[in-house]
Amino acid sequence: MREPVDLRRQRILAAVQARGTARVRDLADELQVSVVTVRRDVEELTREGRLSRGHGVVRSTLPARETAHEPVPAGGDRVAVVVPVRHSYLTETLHGARTVLERAGVRMALHLAPRASGAERPLVERALSDGADGLLIAPRWRGRADEEADHEWLAGVGVPTVLMERRPWRGSALHALDSVCSDHWYGAHLAVEHLVGLGHRRLVFATRHDSPTARSLRAALTEIAGAHPLVERWAWTLIAPEAGADGPYAEDESAELPALMRKVGATAMVLHGDVDALMVVQRLAEEGVRVPDDCSVVAYDDVVAGLTSPPLTAVAPPKAEVGQAAAELLLQRLAGAGGGRQPGRRIELLPRLVVRGSTDRLSEPLDLSEPLDG
Repeated sequence: MREPVDLRRQRILAAVQARGTARVRDLADELQVSVVTVRRDVEELTREGRLSRGHGVVRSTLPARETAHEPVPAGGDRVAVVVPVRHSYLTETLHGARTVLERAGVRMALHLAPRASGAERPLVERALSDGADGLLIAPRWRGRADEEADHEWLAGVGVPTVLMERRPWRGSALHALDSVCSDHWYGAHLAVEHLVGLGHRRLVFATRHDSPTARSLRAALTEIAGAHPLVERWAWTLIAPEAGADGPYAEDESAELPALMRKVGATAMVLHGDVDALMVVQRLAEEGVRVPDDCSVVAYDDVVAGLTSPPLTAVAPPKAEVGQAAAELLLQRLAGAGGGRQPGRRIELLPRLVVRGSTDRLSEPLDLSEPLDG
């Protein structure tokens, strides 16, 4: 699935602003798109006055007062930030962290990890050899095995480290590592309570299963729905076949959404994340299911949910605030705040619900006893 143009341009902007300058070819490699595509994006961002370009090089146009509140010392602290390539969700998190670090006069070096197991480790090792004093990291961790493989080396990095939007599982080698993340249980709670409050009693959940957020969200949704006195029936499935990395899955857990919707008699769905949710809504329209008339939909992430038609009601994790809090915590560690060895900290920030046009009060349930018209 192609990344939306506006998200790709946000990522280009974030990369250039984080470094000051960047080569077009390097940006193309990191984003896994053609050089021609990046040149077109850079031209548009240049017309908007957000970037300037030379011969193969792109520069940030942000004025000094926006990029630093005080001069950055040539030999000052430097923080390595490691995030997955082509991960639009973390763009706002990256911006949040950058704002805090630059305000403190701390240099930031951005590293984008390609889509491969263990891709973060060589980037971290390179950053440390380049003199990084601290680390902000959001490993991809497509499955439990990936996460477990990273635990030992990440726990022994040797510099202050904060995980962003990642919560190590209990008892692991990373249990005591500092982390800042969204409270996805609360986000799931907001989605279910919103739909139940509109009269919906039969729900379908469809999430990815190839990230820590996806797995946390599935666990939360199924726990909340299973215990809710007003939820009569519910089911979970993969939002798309390629979104599962941990299988095998039961038949219903890999079922096509329209078929599962008919089976459950569902009148509402929670879909993770935004782009996949949009694809599902389009597929439902082809099946004759109207949103929100026949089925209410809540998206999870709120990256592009408000740009669709109808605009999708969405749970919005505090992405920028996660980056800010992670950077602030790392700065405290670098400064040795409190003296001595301080206990590890886990910080959770609450998502919010943004109500738009894809959810409505239940009126006449759609007759799902027969196959939907195509």
